[in-house]
Amino acid sequence: MSATILLPAQPDGVEWPTKDWPRGAPPEGFSEPDAPDLGKTNGLAVIWRGRLVHERYAPGFGPDSTFLSWSVAKSVLHALVGILVRDGKLQIERPADVPRWRAPGDARAAITLDQLLRMSSGLFWREDYVDAGRSDVIEMLFGEGKDDVADFAAHFPLEHAPDAVWSYSSGTSNLVSALAGRALGGGGTGEHLRRELFARLGMASARVRSDAAGTWIGSSFVFATARDFARFGLLYLRDGVWEGERVLPEGWVDYARRVTPGSAWEGQEYGAHWWLQPGGEGLFSANGYAGQYVFVAPARDVVAVRLGESSAEHAPALRAWLRALVERFPKL
Repeated sequence: MSATILLPAQPDGVEWPTKDWPRGAPPEGFSEPDAPDLGKTNGLAVIWRGRLVHERYAPGFGPDSTFLSWSVAKSVLHALVGILVRDGKLQIERPADVPRWRAPGDARAAITLDQLLRMSSGLFWREDYVDAGRSDVIEMLFGEGKDDVADFAAHFPLEHAPDAVWSYSSGTSNLVSALAGRALGGGGTGEHLRRELFARLGMASARVRSDAAGTWIGSSFVFATARDFARFGLLYLRDGVWEGERVLPEGWVDYARRVTPGSAWEGQEYGAHWWLQPGGEGLFSANGYAGQYVFVAPARDVVAVRLGESSAEHAPALRAWLRALVERFPKL
């Protein structure tokens, strides 16, 4: 569905925003859509045809403010895996080499990196953000698992056969992050991200958080400005190419936006560590807890970044508002 929409190239004569964002004007008569109660928007940045054309911040925030990604980090993790695939250090169809699954007869050893990226591993997991008594993700990030998030996630048993059921899991993302670290020789994930992704895109503000075991908590923790999150969105809008050079392997963005069977949830579907939005225009997004979004709209050459404080109840209306915002820009 989404992969049928072509990804536009950087327009001729428009500088890449590696140092500074080129500025432009939105379409004549542009205004933000009317909004119901969507919680608090602390930062909003809109890129159209490669230029920053609309930006606003709540009091106390500005272009230099850094924001917590929450699960937008999962899509950044997808980029890291792509870089390692590009360099021949990871293969997505191979079984994931998880130390706790190496015992003879452990059925989890058959789970592939692809299944982890698509949230179809079959591992038991409770992704609950409000009830610490039942929430595996809260326990992983802030409780028993916080010092070694990947090992915590690796303890969980199979609930379903791999590829049989889709189930969103921050635990599987941290398993992927640990796999990336082992592919790099047992460490240096944050430095590799900085050198191979953030520095190449000019994401000077971007920082990550790792646990005591040295694993980047790729489920949840990237800190960056709205403009730098927009740079990340532009990389995916441009099919993984930056300044004429391929950062992500050919076809990697299409892989991210290929629908995972059975993944429909709240009107969305899931690809590989990216969400796919309805509407027939190939819109895909990096979504994070409390209303963090990077919307990528190839049919209109738009990236829209919204960072704020919203409840789960706000989420469907907030996504609808972002789709309406993107639709204020003409199709290519």
